[in-house]
Amino acid sequence: MRLTNLVLAASAAGLASAYPRSREVVPKRSADVKKRSSGFTWVGVSESGAEFGSAIPGTLGTDYIWPTTSKIQVLRDAGMNIFRVPFLMERLVPDSMTGTPATTYLADLKSTVKFITDSGAYAVLDPHNYGRYSGSIIESTANFKTFWKTVAAEFADNDLVIFDTNNEYHDMDQTLVLDLNQAAIDGIRAAGATTQYIFAEGNAYSGAWSWTTYNDNLSGLTDSEDKLVYEMHQYLDSDSSGTSETCVSSTIGKERLEEATAWLKTNGKKGFIGEFAGGVNSDCETAVEGMLAYMSENSDVWMGAEWWSAGPWWGTYMYSLEPTDGTAYSTYLPILEKYFVSGTTSTSTSTSTSAAVAATTSASSSSSSSSSSSSTSSASSTSTALEVTTTPNSQVQVPSPSVDAVTTSAPSASAASVAPASEPTTLSTVSVFVPPAASTATTFAIASSSTQSSASAPSSTGALVAHYYQCGGINWTGGTTCESPYTCKVQNPYYYQCV
Repeated sequence: MRLTNLVLAASAAGLASAYPRSREVVPKRSADVKKRSSGFTWVGVSESGAEFGSAIPGTLGTDYIWPTTSKIQVLRDAGMNIFRVPFLMERLVPDSMTGTPATTYLADLKSTVKFITDSGAYAVLDPHNYGRYSGSIIESTANFKTFWKTVAAEFADNDLVIFDTNNEYHDMDQTLVLDLNQAAIDGIRAAGATTQYIFAEGNAYSGAWSWTTYNDNLSGLTDSEDKLVYEMHQYLDSDSSGTSETCVSSTIGKERLEEATAWLKTNGKKGFIGEFAGGVNSDCETAVEGMLAYMSENSDVWMGAEWWSAGPWWGTYMYSLEPTDGTAYSTYLPILEKYFVSGTTSTSTSTSTSAAVAATTSASSSSSSSSSSSSTSSASSTSTALEVTTTPNSQVQVPSPSVDAVTTSAPSASAASVAPASEPTTLSTVSVFVPPAASTATTFAIASSSTQSSASAPSSTGALVAHYYQCGGINWTGGTTCESPYTCKVQNPYYYQCV
């Protein structure tokens, strides 16, 4: 979440800017952009925010945010018909995987999903946890099945909900990945959710380009309702990590899907690209178009794709598709539009950006001062362990936060057979100190919601970094000294922020 390897590597400074009233909902770079019959079932975007931050349970509006409904509506009116909603398992069930959902966080998740599905679009529930819970690899298939039975029961009567078993399993025993996916499928169906699609993700960050190397055994997954889809992710930079604006070539999109396409056809399976993106430049634009065209030509196995990412806190993030001034919005929405599914536009009659300005309320109606949970789970921990994994032939991600500062660089004996990488895999654990005074306000953005839509973004002056701007992180080359009275705080290994 994306790419979530940089899940919060964008400055949070450009939050929730007002809609330029003179701009079209779907920007056109030329008058002759034409929609094609793609053969897809879904085309859409991830809506990030609820998975942000390392504080558990965290504070709404400070540590995390829910998507802004009016901006979802802009993309819905443009023709998108699927929206992925990442969230953290630890916020939804803070006590344990088998525990009771946190009332407020669940209510906000359901509110977001309801807005999406009431418009006629599909909502993908995405536990953005990388096969971990509280920093440790999930090893109990029984507990994972219970988690999914609990969650699915809340959405069993909504046919437009899709269940994504977990975001980007990585560096795990391959049989365990198979078994966790099967446990999720079984738990969802046992909850009475029998009409919805299920998206299964693979090991090695679910990378399409390495799918046949790591995830061949997932062909053995079974679903009693025969509505199983294999979700893969694919970025177009040199290591498929999505950390660069540069694409390898103008043809790399198609090339990186060819083996996965053959696997789907050979095994009689359906696939979906759950995350993809490219930088705003001609090579990437051509590569993205080529990738979508190739998928469209093979729509007998590819059901569609979701861009990474939109959401109110991306600021100047290179892949942001947040309407209407996200970095990638004006370039990539016209490209994506050509592959939108016919006859799936919103039932809303309002398609103007000025109408969108009138309603910038968050999908959550909760006060930003409320906690994401009534639970008092271990948010008081003063350190957070973040496992940083570099796998050259898979997606590189910042994994979900650990509450208890545990090291997760290796699975336990029961999961000791780790899928090998074609090149060495480097694992390291970074212990991030969070001062007690800032334990509930340490991550990623200003303590505001969409009500600040007219606020201008702060700026950096000279060598000093402004409030809420990035001031460090892996590969960061910009300023590291914050304006007074702010200090540079570690949010994740890729992103330090002046707070």
